[in-house]
Amino acid sequence: MCELDVILLKDNTRQLVMESVTKVMVDEDTIQLIGILGDRKTLNGFIKTIDFSKGEIVIHSK
Repeated sequence: MCELDVILLKDNTRQLVMESVTKVMVDEDTIQLIGILGDRKTLNGFIKTIDFSKGEIVIHSK
């Protein structure tokens, strides 16, 4: 299984907001993250990059 860490990019500052994310759902500018243990987090922004080699998703905050 492939889990990703989610990084929030705001004002050129990177902040780890969630680890071990297994599912990402996007609805316009709302992004819902679901972790390996079922934990959930919702962010506003858009996906800037998904890098499987680094194991991370970077979300640009609005």
